[in-house]
Amino acid sequence: AAALLVFFSVLAGLFSARAGFSFLLVFLLAGILAGEDGPGGVVFDDVNLSFWVGNVALAVILLDGGLRTDFATFRTGLRPAMLLATVGVVMSAGLTGLGAWWLLGLDWRLALLLGSIVGSTDAAAVFALLKSSGVRLNERIAATLEIESGMNDPMAVYLTIAFIGVVLAHAGGGAEGASAWGEAIKTLLQQFGLGGVAGLAAGAALAALLKTTFPRFAEQQAGGGVGGGGILALLCMSLGLAVFAGTSWVGGSGFLAVYVMGVTARARARDAVAPALSALDGYAWLSQAGMFLLLGLLLTPRELLPGLPAALGVAAFLMLVARPLTVWLCLLPFRFAPREVVYIAWVGLRGAVPIVLAVF
Repeated sequence: AAALLVFFSVLAGLFSARAGFSFLLVFLLAGILAGEDGPGGVVFDDVNLSFWVGNVALAVILLDGGLRTDFATFRTGLRPAMLLATVGVVMSAGLTGLGAWWLLGLDWRLALLLGSIVGSTDAAAVFALLKSSGVRLNERIAATLEIESGMNDPMAVYLTIAFIGVVLAHAGGGAEGASAWGEAIKTLLQQFGLGGVAGLAAGAALAALLKTTFPRFAEQQAGGGVGGGGILALLCMSLGLAVFAGTSWVGGSGFLAVYVMGVTARARARDAVAPALSALDGYAWLSQAGMFLLLGLLLTPRELLPGLPAALGVAAFLMLVARPLTVWLCLLPFRFAPREVVYIAWVGLRGAVPIVLAVF
């Protein structure tokens, strides 16, 4: 049943892609149709499984994105992307929280928690769109979008966890003093610091390993032996997941670590990484398919209907006010053309990351 669900989702996605319909949305809808409110009737409410699958899938997708990012391109869009991935996420979360407070009448803490959950763009959706659309973008715009989507998850995760703490402290009658905010700043520095260092170290180690092993696989392939691409992809993916898990375990950002690892390995061992990209693309698509199908199964449409008008109002505020205003303010120092700013603002796709953060 699971295999057929994936098969028909991919088949539907191939046809829908011609009409410009999002491939990933097809998987999400397939999961909803297979769920308890759809023809499939499958009752699924395992939040823990969805949480773990979502996190692992995002790690694979970010690794694939990092290994496809040229360092020259990375440098081109690094400064604007970094500003969007840090200050931009905070601004977007704050403005969306303001909209939620105004539209829903939420307590300001809950409103900012909601803004934090939808604060980051989704790497899976952005990478898939840029790869499948066939549109040739200005290198600076493409780099800005790719790097922003790959690096803004840690800030959204941090803000979400911080405001969950604030909400729980308020509900329990705890004090929200300077010490609590000091701890939050310490956690932020720890997430970004450990994530960046772990990613750079792991990327350098992977590059050194690939430079050693790749020539042997190339010789075997030339002599009719085992092909190196699939094995190299498995090597990269397994190390990437280990780095993601290990960094998260010690309190760093696993998302940032695995993306930086991919970019560093690509920069140091480009030729050795290239054969693995085709197989990694398959791993990334499998991760996206599994993640969106599972998240679709987790959704129960009839339970969402009462909150639909308010949710659409917040979504509209995010798309039409919070994201454009944030992008415009963050890109002011970098002299982007007005139409480029509008395009970057509109490709602020939300996807699996906010759903996974909502599961938090």
